[in-house]
Amino acid sequence: MRFTTLTRHQLATAALATALTLTAVPAALADDTVALKNALYGAGYDVSNVNRSMDKGTRAALRAFQTDQGLDVTGELDEATKSALGMVPVDIAAAQSAQTSEAGAMKANDTATPSDDGAGEDDAVEEDDDGGWSLF
Repeated sequence: MRFTTLTRHQLATAALATALTLTAVPAALADDTVALKNALYGAGYDVSNVNRSMDKGTRAALRAFQTDQGLDVTGELDEATKSALGMVPVDIAAAQSAQTSEAGAMKANDTATPSDDGAGEDDAVEEDDDGGWSLF
C-alpha cells in the first residue's frame, strides 16, 4: 500500500515539475515575441498589437523585414534578424545602460562648477500659502 502512495507522490511531483517547465518556456519565447513586435514597430512595420502571441500579422511583418534586409526569409526570429533589428539580450542592454550612466555621471562631475553668484535660494518660486485650490 505504501508503495502505491509513494509512486503517486512521485508522479504528482514529476507532473508539477513538467508543468512548471512547460509554462516557463513559452513565457521566455513570449518575451522575445513582445520585443520583436516592438522592434518591428520601431522599424516602421505594421504591427497592430503588442501581445505575447506570434500572430499572422507579426509573421508577415517579420517576413517583410527579412526580405527588405536581404536576410533568409524564414518568418522566424533568428540571430541574423535580431542583429538587423538591433535586438540585444536584456543583460547586455542593462550593462551598456549602466556604463552609459556612469560615464554621464563622471562627465557631469567633471564639468560642474560651484556657483558663487549668490543665486539659489532667492530665485526659488514661492507658492501661495493658503493651500487651497484656485481656478483663476
